[in-house]
Amino acid sequence: MLKTYTGSCHCGAVRFEADIDISAGTGKCNCTLCTKIRLWCVEVQPEAFRLIAGGAEMADYRGSNPVAHHLFCSHCGVRPFEWVDVPNMSGHKYFNVNVACLDGVDIDELVAAPVTYFDGLNDDWGSTPSEIRHL
Repeated sequence: MLKTYTGSCHCGAVRFEADIDISAGTGKCNCTLCTKIRLWCVEVQPEAFRLIAGGAEMADYRGSNPVAHHLFCSHCGVRPFEWVDVPNMSGHKYFNVNVACLDGVDIDELVAAPVTYFDGLNDDWGSTPSEIRHL
């Protein structure tokens, strides 16, 4: 069920809201960055994402994937969301919202939702990695 969530970084400088259906599923990636930060995300379309505060407080880290903008709060370092530009596997821009940064998410709904695993480490985004226990 689609629900409007609010979310933020740890210090609250960056705040957003997004229309999300948690039950539709979440994702985890095994690329070197996502593995290090243990990113657990939900994909959100641009029209369903609204930055409320803190755009100027964010830093944009771009690793080896030039279309992925790994945003983080320049004060507390938390990564509440990132956005992925085109070209990418989906063919459209989207946001990956960090589920740990959502306010009031129902833990039972979160753990009941399907999780898709992405093999970003091998640039094979459409495949499931052979090892996912650490994600």
